[in-house]
Amino acid sequence: MAESINDIKHRISSTKKTRQITQAMEMVSTVKLNQIQRHSITYNKYVSRVKSVVMHLAQSHMLDGYNSSSNDNSSEKSSKTAYLVITSDRGMVGSYNSNVLRETNKFISEHSKDSNDYMVISIGNNGSEFFKKRGTNVIYENNGISDVPTFNEVKDIVKNITSMFNDGIFSELYVCYSHFVNRVSSEFRSEKLLPMDKNSIQESIDENQAGSEVEVKPLSADYDVEPSEEEVLNVVLPQYAESLVYGAILDAKTSEHASSSTAMKSATDNAGDLISGLELKFNRARQAAITTEITEITGGQEALGQ
Repeated sequence: MAESINDIKHRISSTKKTRQITQAMEMVSTVKLNQIQRHSITYNKYVSRVKSVVMHLAQSHMLDGYNSSSNDNSSEKSSKTAYLVITSDRGMVGSYNSNVLRETNKFISEHSKDSNDYMVISIGNNGSEFFKKRGTNVIYENNGISDVPTFNEVKDIVKNITSMFNDGIFSELYVCYSHFVNRVSSEFRSEKLLPMDKNSIQESIDENQAGSEVEVKPLSADYDVEPSEEEVLNVVLPQYAESLVYGAILDAKTSEHASSSTAMKSATDNAGDLISGLELKFNRARQAAITTEITEITGGQEALGQ
């Protein structure tokens, strides 16, 4: 059944209202993206220093033989792997969440063959709901991270994760998230976070330096350490772990805002195209109605004339 003129007018009106909403959401996401990018500049200066110190420790052979699991006091050590998955709390972010979850599932299937061999730590409501519906063991979740997260928000997360690791709940931890490339592009990234040893630290630094503005300058000199190497490492490496988790969350949030801005722009453009098509359809329907009225009037006049 052909739509009436009033039906078309109603669709045009409702689509224009939807376009106003998506335009507003695009502007909000763009503002958040700009804010977090400015915040990232400050963070990159900090993380550059932390990575430089850790890299220098590695070059000075202080990390030789060091393994964060050596600080584990638990009598029974689990052989399970934990995956820290970062998603958004809300929708309207395009394919952001689906890409992260799809690639995370692929990564998990490559590293953990049995569902009983791994568990998930979730940051973001979408990830929590996804894994819970599939019966995955979600041992910790944190929802409601700020749009521009602060460093203090991450400290409690890192504290809980390291506490579970030291208690022997899992033996290794990977962080999985969406890495921000530019406003229209992102890529999945996975990094080994625990246990922390020389090799894993070197791999993490090498991976993060690829295509990054963070520069770690080489150093060949050894350190003179006081009071002891162990005490220094127990201070520096937790800060390094915090910087990795915070950097991943900050990076993921940047990617989320970029994806949201792109999705809302696409929705706005699509609404504009739909409105143009509906207006053309409305004009044709109105023209047809006018033509029909003229035809009926002319026919009536001819009938009266007879």
